[in-house]
Amino acid sequence: MRHLQVSRSFLLRLALAGIALLFLLTIAVSSMSLRTARMDLTADRIYTLTPGTQQIVDGLRKPLTLTLYFSEHATRDLPQLRSYEQRVHEMLREIAVRAHGRIRFRVIDPVPYSDDEDAAESYGLSPASGGSNGERVFFGLVGMSASGDVPPQAIPFFDPARESFVEYDIAKLLYELGMPTKPRLGVVSSLPVEGNLVIGEPAWTVLRQLDQLADVTNIDPDGLTHIDPAIKVLLLIHPKHLSDDALYAIDQYVLHGGHLVVYVDPDAEMDNAPLVDSHGVVDDHDSDLRRLFEAWGVVYDPTKVVLDRSQALTIELNGNSIAHPAMLGLGAQDLNHDDVVTASLQRVNFSTAGFFELAPDTKARLIPLVQTSDEATVVPAQRVRDAASDPSVLLDNYEPSHERYVLAARLRDTFRTAFPERHDKGHLAQAAGPGEVVLVADTDLLSDRLWIDVQPLLGQQQLTPFANNGDFVANIVDNLGGSTALLSIRGRVNSQRPFTKVRALQAAADRKFLVKKKELENELYETQRRLAELQPAKNGATPAAATGEQRREVEQYLQRKLAIGKELREVQHQLNAEIDALGLRLKFINIVLVPGLVALFGLIYGWRRTRRSRRVV
Repeated sequence: MRHLQVSRSFLLRLALAGIALLFLLTIAVSSMSLRTARMDLTADRIYTLTPGTQQIVDGLRKPLTLTLYFSEHATRDLPQLRSYEQRVHEMLREIAVRAHGRIRFRVIDPVPYSDDEDAAESYGLSPASGGSNGERVFFGLVGMSASGDVPPQAIPFFDPARESFVEYDIAKLLYELGMPTKPRLGVVSSLPVEGNLVIGEPAWTVLRQLDQLADVTNIDPDGLTHIDPAIKVLLLIHPKHLSDDALYAIDQYVLHGGHLVVYVDPDAEMDNAPLVDSHGVVDDHDSDLRRLFEAWGVVYDPTKVVLDRSQALTIELNGNSIAHPAMLGLGAQDLNHDDVVTASLQRVNFSTAGFFELAPDTKARLIPLVQTSDEATVVPAQRVRDAASDPSVLLDNYEPSHERYVLAARLRDTFRTAFPERHDKGHLAQAAGPGEVVLVADTDLLSDRLWIDVQPLLGQQQLTPFANNGDFVANIVDNLGGSTALLSIRGRVNSQRPFTKVRALQAAADRKFLVKKKELENELYETQRRLAELQPAKNGATPAAATGEQRREVEQYLQRKLAIGKELREVQHQLNAEIDALGLRLKFINIVLVPGLVALFGLIYGWRRTRRSRRVV
């Protein structure tokens, strides 16, 4: 019997040793084979990379180093920024894991007066003020190629306001690091955007700005018969009198996957063509792309101009300040902050702009980038031209249509050709997949006068932007000039999850408050009316009687006011009680119920195993 017990004891020790060895082996194997396995349990999968980002990361051919500079000590009193840093940190780590060793990720705390702080500034990171003890806060990303053949790229500061586009910004940085050359940009324009070297007129600032982003090629619209497919983005500015061959070239460029940006205008103020040419043909300085627009399902009228009195810019005319309803200053409320192109812009100025709509029978999608307010209206372009000397007359008999007109938009569709009768070499009748064209119903926004203030400084011209027109154009080119994968990355939801139940309770309480407030206002109005009726001069009552009536009326009003105030306090108390009860329920579930259930499950499981073991013995 004793020999049997010794054998069982030995077997038990051996089993425990085997379990321990198996546990260590499992840990070792999992650390090697499962270290890249991750599970995103968030409702909106905010930590899961989109297919576009995955494609860019998988396409990296050279090793990169990503360095996140974050002021850990300086942000100890900034919980919101620290929470956002965790979001960025997790996404960068996810990208590094996805790269399978091609990306080295590190985090540096640039403490004040350190070499790390100097390095962060040398890479172009922008510190923010307001840290602990007045310290500067660094929160940016620097990307470098291990070979050094590409200049370092940086995100100067991760602005929490752009949290929904953080993945796009990081993916764009990776794409630029992996792209050895700048994308090619084609410009087809009937406006003098290149300037005039003969008379010393410089190129427009927008074009000089684009020269820094891309390899710009100017294309003569008169001899246009083919567009090089190597051109990543084509800017078509004020297309006038284009030949069928030119239109066909643009048509096929889009169908073959080219990225087109169209700037048309019902009244291009920078158009210096004669109003009446040598053949007596009148030129209204308008532009259109009618044949292509019709094929794409776009409705655009080059004879109509949008006015918006609520967004009118103030101009100086003959020494007077006049609100010009055809010159529009569109603010943040008029820009699409769900689109990466306009998400960070604050103001874009337009002048004598048109608008876009979709044809009723089209399947295309028109996604607004810039819209007017609902105080806008539409007038003939000729009326605006006639009012050049006194724009205030445009406000005569002004009747808003209560519609928001689309001044700039993305057009998405699987495009069909506008030239089905042609069968040139390489001709496509329909695009292979969905495509995108950006439409802008104004060309004047490209001119310096609508967004640049020029001041002489030490013999040089100092350019100070007062609107985001240049950023708007650059963002479009930057967005379309990237890879198709980059274009597929859209805005993501914020990581900050609202307390929807608490907000619902707050909204219900607010509705109660509004009802009570209206009751109080009605009571006040009725009491004032009764007091007016009790005036002796109006009803002939004696002063003493009138004063007594007034006193009783006032006392009744004060009593009712106190009662309503008490009811308002009760509503507030009820709201607080409901929120407190919700908080207690959540605490009970998280602190007591869930751990209790887990402990109870463990006890029951252990008890059953003990009983089973005793039965075996």
